[in-house]
Amino acid sequence: MMGGVGNFSVLVESGSARAGQLETAHGPVPTPVFMPVGTQATVKALAVSDLTALGASILLGNTYHLALRPGPELVQRLGGLHRFMAWPRAIVTDSGGFQVFSLAERRQIDEDGVTFRSHIDGSAHRFTPERAMEIQAALGSDIAMAFDECPPSDAPAEAVAAAVRRTTRWAKRCLATTPAPGQQRFGIVQGGVDLGLRRAHLEQIASLPFDGFALGGLSVGEPPAVMHAVVGEIAPAMPRLAPRYLMGVGRPEDLLAGIEAGIDMFDCVMPTRNARNGQLFVPEGRLNMGNGVHREADVPVDPHCACETCRTYSRAYLAHLFRAKELLFYRLATIHNLRHYLDLVAGARLAIVEGRFSAYASQRRQAWAQSA
Repeated sequence: MMGGVGNFSVLVESGSARAGQLETAHGPVPTPVFMPVGTQATVKALAVSDLTALGASILLGNTYHLALRPGPELVQRLGGLHRFMAWPRAIVTDSGGFQVFSLAERRQIDEDGVTFRSHIDGSAHRFTPERAMEIQAALGSDIAMAFDECPPSDAPAEAVAAAVRRTTRWAKRCLATTPAPGQQRFGIVQGGVDLGLRRAHLEQIASLPFDGFALGGLSVGEPPAVMHAVVGEIAPAMPRLAPRYLMGVGRPEDLLAGIEAGIDMFDCVMPTRNARNGQLFVPEGRLNMGNGVHREADVPVDPHCACETCRTYSRAYLAHLFRAKELLFYRLATIHNLRHYLDLVAGARLAIVEGRFSAYASQRRQAWAQSA
């Protein structure tokens, strides 16, 4: 064991890439890890039994959405988020900071916090750093994210700098609140694509007593190459003996680049959202199940994939389900896409441990390049 601080250990390193283990109140999480997104206390189309069969060790929930419905007080009365959704393993809750970005037309920011207009019924809701952390404590997640301001990729330089300063002030207020028993708290580094600003903000956030650190404000409109450059520069400079989380990213190519830079944790809606839209991930890229080529294809989506979908059903059957808008398609497609993502990071972890990560990364990139 190479060492660690608190609840995280770095086990093996290969360049900047590393294999580690995060200990949580609901079990260990081997890293690097992909976290399926369960925004509203459910990963769309899947039951908990599906997720455990896939080997998911940690999920992501969303503070903003769960605050609107069913409400944190109800979840707390019913035993917390784990019991409410019958998920026995670890959970991260995003603070609602991303909604400061994504619901720009429905919110007003001031120094104390943010006022939202609900996307459900238009009712007003007030989020402050303290309230965001109180909600996450009531939900009882294993990891609570600090409340931050995420500027869009095309924001003026001064607006990005102002968001960085506010995120630091809010981070300190988040840490002044009381977490749920056993709950860890992660700070978020902002700064857009300005490397100088990112480094300065990392220094500020890393000086605070968080249990882990995240890069936020990426994959919000900037080109992938620019995002990779930022991650490649900033991730290796993040505290080495704490977990590093790249929020809301992204494509399989982005995950591999993040792992190569030393990122430990990822989440993204892409595998589940793309599944519902008929796009299935394979080693060479993606299949669109609406294409006529699949109509009579009596082969699995990926012959090398061990998921229930690939073991049992043909592309032809899945194409039929998709065209007929049968609900079973959404479950089977989601199972496959999540297995693809989980296998990608598990394969990277094994390659790091076995000292062959460079070859693993090259192999994956060659497959993507052949389909481009």
